[in-house]
This record gives sequence, structure tokens and C-alpha cells, in this order.
Amino acid sequence: MKEERRALFPEEPVQPVGSPGGVPAGGSGEAAGGARGLLSAAGRRAAPWRLALLFLLPFAVVVAVFFFVPVVLTLLLSLTDVSVATGLGGFRWVGLENYRRILTDPVAGLLLRNTFLYVGATLVLFNVGLAMVLALASSFLPDRWGGLFRAAWLLPRITPSVVYVLMWKYFAAEPPYGVLNQILGWLGLEASQNWLYARPWPMIIAINGFVGASMGMIIFSAAIRAIPREQLVAAQVDGAGSWHLVRHIVLPQMRWPVLFVAAYQTLSLLASYEYILLATDGGPGFYTTEVWALYAFHTALSNYFGNAQFGLGAALATVLVIIGIIASLLYLRFFNFRAMTGRPRIEVT
Repeated sequence: MKEERRALFPEEPVQPVGSPGGVPAGGSGEAAGGARGLLSAAGRRAAPWRLALLFLLPFAVVVAVFFFVPVVLTLLLSLTDVSVATGLGGFRWVGLENYRRILTDPVAGLLLRNTFLYVGATLVLFNVGLAMVLALASSFLPDRWGGLFRAAWLLPRITPSVVYVLMWKYFAAEPPYGVLNQILGWLGLEASQNWLYARPWPMIIAINGFVGASMGMIIFSAAIRAIPREQLVAAQVDGAGSWHLVRHIVLPQMRWPVLFVAAYQTLSLLASYEYILLATDGGPGFYTTEVWALYAFHTALSNYFGNAQFGLGAALATVLVIIGIIASLLYLRFFNFRAMTGRPRIEVT
């Protein structure tokens, strides 16, 4: 090891003080050499940081251009009254007027209730709940059948949105076309209505849920497969059944995946409206299935009166961003993020 170290870091011969090639007497040369050594060491320590910043630069540029700049523009736009009527040259700065209009809007409470119902039910029942069930079921199958099972559940996600919603519309249509009504008729139950309009919220939640469950299923399946096999075998040797394996070994190690899926899918559901737009467009009737993101879209880009209000739509989007930030902070507090990222406790016996 000493020979290797000498080869990598050759030692310079030390000249005696006062010699022709050495350090002048009096100590000034020694101080200068120490300063040069400190600067050289600092340069070597700083070099990895400069390399890391060089690698991070492309990502930082992408984030700045496609995230921070749009956020700043949205905030500035929310402080104006720009719309189709004013154009880009006749708008005024109105300050917080758009936010005051949101607070006094009679449908704001209904939109919030619809949004929380849509996000909460879809997240709990499908994006986390059903996804965990599918991950557990496919993990206890042989690898070949488990892979086929997961691939089948990816079909809703890879299907184009328009085709996917059209399939649901035919599935829920009134007799004699709707598949759901035909099944209910065979069972001797009532089958005389279009379920997308008779029970809009269960259908909307199911339409979005079967897409969202596939992502959680993949992440949870990967997390389950990462659990050391020795833990499962040891528990089975001690007499643990499938339920005890899931409850005492698998689920306690799923906090990180559940936190990620819950936070990511919450933000995704808050901002998503395409399936609602294609299925009911906020109906039936007025604002029955209208969520906050869809209302912002209708206000800013597509309304019945033709005067798209970009400033008010930007204010609605800003409120949605604030709701998402609050939800993320609540998740971090609920899952005790500080303890999850803290130094692991190791028992020493």
C-alpha cells in the first residue's frame, strides 16, 4: 500500500532551511508553502463540485424554462385583466382583483367540494388502494403470470384518451347498447339508464382510477420485489401465513413508495381534467362534475360566451398550485418525512 501511495502521490524531497533550493530562513517561505498547499487542497476539493454543477446544468435549464418561467408568467398574468376582449395591448394591471372574484364566486365552494371528492376517492380507492392489491396479487404469482397480469393492467394507460373514454361511454350507455346494462339485465336487475349521466361521479372516478392504478401497481411491485427474500423465508419458517407476511413484513416497508405515489398522484389529479372533459364536460347539468382545473380551462380557453379570460384563468391555476403545495406538506408531515430521511438506528449488542 505504501508503494502504491508513493506512486500516486510522490513525495517531494524536503530541502533544509537556508539551502539554495530550500526555504529561506525566517519562516516566510514556510508560510508561503503552507498557503500554496491550502489553496491546492481547496482547489482539489472544489473540482468535484464544479463537475457536479456542470452535469446538473442541462437539467437546471430545463426546469427553469419549463417550470419556473411559466410559474412566474402565470403569477404575473393573474394580476391582469387580459382576455380576448382586451387583447395583448389593452389589458390593465388589476392587482388581486381576480382573487377577490374567485372568493366571491358562488360556484367556488362547489368546485372545491367536487375537486376534493374526485381527488380523494380516486386516490384512496384506485391509485393507492387498488394499486396495492394488484401489486400484492401479481407479486405472489409466478414471474411469467405476474408479468402478464401487470401488462394487462397497463392497457388503460397506453390507450389514447379519446378511445378510452369512448369505450367507457359505450360500456355505460342505455339499452340495448350498453354492456353494463346488458350484464345487469342478465342478472335480473334494473337496466334502463345511461350510467354515465345517472351516476356520474362513480363513473368518473372509475374512468380515472383504472388509469392511475397501473402506475402505483408498477411502483409497489418493484418495491415488494426489492424486499430481501430472506425476510420472507424466515417468517414462513416461523409459521407466518400470507396475511402475516403482508401485514408485518411487506406493508411496513412500503412507506416510501406509498408517499411518492400518494403525493405524485394527488398533484396529477388536481391538475388533470381531460377524462372529465371527454366524458361529461363538467355535466350533466351545471357544474355536476366540474372540478377546479376544468373550471380554469373553461374560463381561460373555452367558455360559452367567447370571451376567454386569461387573467382570471391564471388566478384559478395559481390557487390550484397553492392547494397542491399544501397537500404535499401535509403528506410529508403525515408520513413523518424527517424520520424517514434521518440516520437509521442500529442496535449494538
